[in-house]
Amino acid sequence: MDKKSFAAIAALAKEEAGLVLPEGKMTMVQSRLRKRLLATGQANYDSYYRFVSSADGASERRLMISALTTNVSHFFRESHHFDMLRTKVVPLLLQKARNGQRVRIWSAGCSSGQEPYSISMCLHEAAPELTSRDVLILGTDIDPAILEKAEAATYNDQQVSGIPNEMRSKYLEPDGRGQHRVNAEIKRIVRFRELNLLRDWPMKGQFDAIFCRNVVIYFDAATQASLWPRFRQHITKEGWIFLGHSERISDSALHLFEPNGMTAYRAAGSGSSAIKKD
Repeated sequence: MDKKSFAAIAALAKEEAGLVLPEGKMTMVQSRLRKRLLATGQANYDSYYRFVSSADGASERRLMISALTTNVSHFFRESHHFDMLRTKVVPLLLQKARNGQRVRIWSAGCSSGQEPYSISMCLHEAAPELTSRDVLILGTDIDPAILEKAEAATYNDQQVSGIPNEMRSKYLEPDGRGQHRVNAEIKRIVRFRELNLLRDWPMKGQFDAIFCRNVVIYFDAATQASLWPRFRQHITKEGWIFLGHSERISDSALHLFEPNGMTAYRAAGSGSSAIKKD
């Protein structure tokens, strides 16, 4: 891969998915796209770029982005957010559900599903009553291949090591060969959909909490700044948004959110902990 081909592919990845690929990532990009060259019968990266940027390469662009996307996830990753979900958010959501309102949580950039399933386990543990009401956890990701793994909900011993033992025995079904499947009770309130954050968001209604952790770090400042108002439009007046440990809401959007814990924010003006109808 020469610098010209890399620059062209990097520009396309940014246009399609907001991915920022500095020149220092050239070796990584070359390695990850090598299989795509073979699969498409392209002789080199220059011809691959010409193909993937053409009208005939529309479906291949999705596969290219899939190959370039980093999919790293763990159950109960950054556990302080789940502590906040259990102690601060769930009581409000339970009150809301008892008032006949729906409860919606969005895991944006859900990768192979550990985050939305962790959220579901947390709700089942903290407020079993809530999970029998109108509650749904939406997991979205740009990568269709990783969403298939999320739907399968099967993980190995290492992948489930972050789940507390008592929860592991309640919510996982081991197969005796080192694989563990998330049970139907946890899966029932989780749905997965393919979504590119840079494109249209077709979801109707708003979310009570959004987990968008370790996602926007791959975008440049301008792209991040464009996303915060969209997130605000999709959370309720009392809603929360949780970010990754190295992520912060842009200064230009701080009037939309109020810090409320470590890399956690609430809608600006949410004030008291009382749930209001939107």
